[in-house]
Amino acid sequence: MNDKKIPVVAIFDVGKTNKKLFLFDEHYHIVFERSARFLETTDEDGDPCENLESLRLSVFDSLHEVFRKNEFEIKAINFTSYGASFVYIDEHGRPLTPLYNYLKEFPTAIQEDVYAKNGGKESFSMITSSPALGSLNSGFQLLRLKKEKPAIFKQVKFALHLPQYLSFLVSGKTYSDMTSIGCHTGLWDFEKGDYHDWVKEEGIQEKLAPIVQGNEVFDGAFPGSPYRVGPGLHDSSSALIPYLLNFHEPFILISTGTWCIAFNPFNHRALTVDELKQDCLFYQSYAGTPVKASRLFAGYEHELQSKRIADFFQVTTAKFRNLQINWSIVDQLSLSEIDSDLKAFSTIPLERFQNYEEAYHSLVLYLIKAQVQSTKLILDTNQVSRIFVDGGFSKNHIYMNLLAKEFSEVEVFAASMAQATALGAALVIHEHWNTQSIPNDIIELRYFRANH
Repeated sequence: MNDKKIPVVAIFDVGKTNKKLFLFDEHYHIVFERSARFLETTDEDGDPCENLESLRLSVFDSLHEVFRKNEFEIKAINFTSYGASFVYIDEHGRPLTPLYNYLKEFPTAIQEDVYAKNGGKESFSMITSSPALGSLNSGFQLLRLKKEKPAIFKQVKFALHLPQYLSFLVSGKTYSDMTSIGCHTGLWDFEKGDYHDWVKEEGIQEKLAPIVQGNEVFDGAFPGSPYRVGPGLHDSSSALIPYLLNFHEPFILISTGTWCIAFNPFNHRALTVDELKQDCLFYQSYAGTPVKASRLFAGYEHELQSKRIADFFQVTTAKFRNLQINWSIVDQLSLSEIDSDLKAFSTIPLERFQNYEEAYHSLVLYLIKAQVQSTKLILDTNQVSRIFVDGGFSKNHIYMNLLAKEFSEVEVFAASMAQATALGAALVIHEHWNTQSIPNDIIELRYFRANH
């Protein structure tokens, strides 16, 4: 009997809805997974928010479960989670407030005051690469706590973004990481490569833990812990890591889900006012380099409009899932007449289509028009030779073919891998737990040609 344990890395992938734990072996195959969903709770204003205590207990429960499994040897642990959410801890590491929701209504006066003192909204947004997004600018959440609850603010030892709080639970160490700081927080001055002056002036910086690189590791909190702990990553930046490690020629990644975010890690040109107005911003890579990105709420729009088409033609949305592209329908629907506004399709009466297939092709044409415009904001065609699409739309035959047609001058690939976000958090600390080299077949690619 072979009682040799399999060396694994444990990754917690904490989304808004699903909280998952994965164990990856040294070849990056998932050898165990566990998923949990918690009921939301409410903050003191009655607004919905994450149940922080359930989340904390779940991390420990899950770890105890996998530590008891004799077939695995846990070498390292890392975390990835949504950004724009702070946990305020006191000197004993206890949370002082609920985990406020990043969609919580934000008092405009606090924001306007920062803008007024720092050259106006436009200038501030460009320097911090943070479109004005209320609570989604997490730095302002910290300022709000200072203004509205000064007694609690005084007790705050550190404000940790959620991925770093989760890591703190296991390592006992407090730090900040660039993927969380650099993501529309309003905290970082991208021109200076340091915190913005307002962060220092408002006494916010002393509440922020020291910055570490995303690929560093630390010892576990418990004496004799045999595993290392990563500092945690912002989920959008984590999903980019497998691509950054696998491809060195310039590329764009369009990561599709509710939001479709196009990332160009090779475009470092400063944001323009025009780009900012069209929802462009910089993310930060785990190494602290800026990644230009443009965002489009296209997955959400696709869901709404698919349902409208299905209801009208009395079919289920499952009908659209495996539709192959029909070029004769595409040729009838002229792209030149299509508006690139994402919501344009919602104003079209469905009576004008003969059947659901025609209506659905039309919807995807509209989405592609908007996606092309959004992607071109960050594209540098002299440089980029490939576009990768991952997530939901990568499996959509119509979407992929139309995208390839629109970007005929570059190679377009549908990319798929199991759990890109969790995989990124595992790969980034590869050298600290894995004795093998990184496999080159982690990402499965399917090439789409531009012709029809």
